[in-house]
Amino acid sequence: MTAITPAAQFDDLEQEHEASRLGMWTFLATEVLFFGVLFAAYAISRLLYPQGFIAASQHSDLMLGGIETAVLLTSSATMAMAARAIRHGRRTQALQMTLVTMALGAAFIVMHLQGYHHHIEEGLFPGVNFTYEGPYRNQVELFYFLYFVMTAFHLLHLIVGLCILAVIAVMTWREWFSPEYYTPVELTALYWDFVDIVWIFLFPSFYLISLA
Repeated sequence: MTAITPAAQFDDLEQEHEASRLGMWTFLATEVLFFGVLFAAYAISRLLYPQGFIAASQHSDLMLGGIETAVLLTSSATMAMAARAIRHGRRTQALQMTLVTMALGAAFIVMHLQGYHHHIEEGLFPGVNFTYEGPYRNQVELFYFLYFVMTAFHLLHLIVGLCILAVIAVMTWREWFSPEYYTPVELTALYWDFVDIVWIFLFPSFYLISLA
């Protein structure tokens, strides 16, 4: 295993670990504010145009959204298993769980892109290609504008997470981590949980409102 020493500004690995956790929580707080603005815009729009949003959500694939949700929740569990395994020195298990998490994340991306393709084929992509001719046309277009913007930002965060996981997998394979040093794995798990939590709010916002 590669010997790990704390950065020059820290007395020991524990101090570096705590500082890194604080930095990650600060970063996630800014991300919460960013997504909070988007969810506030959604909430106001839904309050103003309830019938239009319900009509728009009729075109959402509830089964696909449910499967995506199950996949992401499972990936949170496997990421937690990876972090727990590395804390207990089980490097092989940690690597396996990291790879499973990556596979689940990639599966989510593929399924969500299929959902995008389906909506585009239906003429629901906002702009010049929006061909929906049903009731509440402008409100339905607003719904899908928010849908594409908010889920695309979520998808971008997920892709970033996959890239980080690839680095974590390589570092795990090369035995960088130990029960004494696993900070990058724990921080990645925190980030991955955040991405999953955002989806937990997106799913009912765009897939379940027609059931209300």
